[in-house]
Amino acid sequence: MKISRKRFLRLGLAGSVALALPFGASACSSRGDDSTGNLLPSGVRLPEPFRVQLPVPPVLEPTRSDANADYYGITQRVAHAEILPGLKTEVWAYDGVFPGPTIESRSGRRTVVRHRNELPVPTVVHLHGGVTPPEHDGYATDVVTPVGGHGAGHGSGHGGHSGLNVVGEGAFDYHYPNGQRAATLWYHDHRMDFTGPQVWRGLAGFHILRDEEEDALPLPDGEKDVPLMICDRSFAEDGSFLYPSVDPSLMGEPGVTDAYMQGVLGDVILVNGAPWPQMEVSNTKHRFRILNASNARRYELALDPEPGEGSPFVQVGSDGGLLGAPVAHRTIPIAPSERFDVVIDFSKYEVGTRVTLKNRLGDGGTADIMRFRIVRNEKEESTVPHRLSDMGEFEALEETAAMPTRRFRFTQSAGGDGTMWTINGKPFDPERIGARPALGSAEVWEFVTDVHHPVHLHLAHFKVLSRQGRRSLPKDAGWKDTVDVPPGQIARVLCRFEGYRGKYVFHCHNLEHEDMMMMANFEVV
Repeated sequence: MKISRKRFLRLGLAGSVALALPFGASACSSRGDDSTGNLLPSGVRLPEPFRVQLPVPPVLEPTRSDANADYYGITQRVAHAEILPGLKTEVWAYDGVFPGPTIESRSGRRTVVRHRNELPVPTVVHLHGGVTPPEHDGYATDVVTPVGGHGAGHGSGHGGHSGLNVVGEGAFDYHYPNGQRAATLWYHDHRMDFTGPQVWRGLAGFHILRDEEEDALPLPDGEKDVPLMICDRSFAEDGSFLYPSVDPSLMGEPGVTDAYMQGVLGDVILVNGAPWPQMEVSNTKHRFRILNASNARRYELALDPEPGEGSPFVQVGSDGGLLGAPVAHRTIPIAPSERFDVVIDFSKYEVGTRVTLKNRLGDGGTADIMRFRIVRNEKEESTVPHRLSDMGEFEALEETAAMPTRRFRFTQSAGGDGTMWTINGKPFDPERIGARPALGSAEVWEFVTDVHHPVHLHLAHFKVLSRQGRRSLPKDAGWKDTVDVPPGQIARVLCRFEGYRGKYVFHCHNLEHEDMMMMANFEVV
């Protein structure tokens, strides 16, 4: 049974004892493909794959700059895009494009982004992976109301919750100091109870942070440094986005219909907003900044055919930026909100070869992601060095007996006559603080799951120490802000709480789980 936040609070279930529920096949898609969620079939005939060219999101130019900062303006508005050939899809988009425009910033130089809200609903912008002051982090209740005040009523569209904080009427300036390493970040909507449908409708974009250390490396750059936002969507017969909201206006009752409480899986794979695109490449190395921006779907990326020698993927970066040294992968498992920065060497193939980026967890159309066509010879001008970054501090960071250890259980819980997604048996409450780490400290956090949960921390980056008491996996390399925890397992991470004091959240990045209360606060003191 799905239960609304309003009804949940009215029943007084917040204080009840929560019970972890068993899960069967209903927790997964029909194929059981390691994604917690159910497939939402499209009502339109789907296009043939590999017929459209891969688009690359435009890079946003600053409106002005001064000695200390670069200033940008983005308008959130309704637009119409031809995503499926011959049909128009209404998108809620940053500057009217999906994905939104890419912002490129420099480490140590402030970026200020004014977001103007011309949508019919309140919005929140979160810079995912950013080390950001709490008032600019995109806390779930810090809303920017629409221009003209439509939809600004307190309690409206939030299940009766009265704790909204209107930080901007029509617009708000988000300040990002960028006091962190170069990394592939992304920005997306983070409105309490409605993150899932608002991201699904298009509110997501890249924010790439660069620094001198990365600039000095001979990695592929320019047109061979390509962001890839992978996500799944479903479409109605008229080409509009299909999503099972209880209230499609997103101003009334939050949540999804009961069949999709586990998560929403689409049957169309989009890369940079295009269905199963193709990209023409030279027979040289290319760098791909891969982001899983899906609401609930996981992927296991593979190349078909694999190269005759060597590894298909060489990972050079993770959520938090460059690795200390490259890591070779045959396949890449990637959960919602994770980033993998990889190099693919197309010189291992003959010109004329077609190489498909596959999803080994998919079935039918979801088994394909995109295709590369190797169309020309070029001189190789890049390489992947054996050492990428001075990560001595990271590599020396180890657990000590003096570090606090906290355990958080991510489970579906029961109380009274309803169920909800919870952390330690409790639903999200903006007033409840689950942990108070000290600024500059390190703590060990343990995440325990019932089904698959990708756990994301705001502000704090971490090192994955172990899984099920065993050493971490190759996919866990580097600084992370999201760790994917399989069903019934325990992941231990070593978190560094640096940058700012204040209140932040951590949550499951299955967006349907997040919207249905699987989020909690921590306060850096």
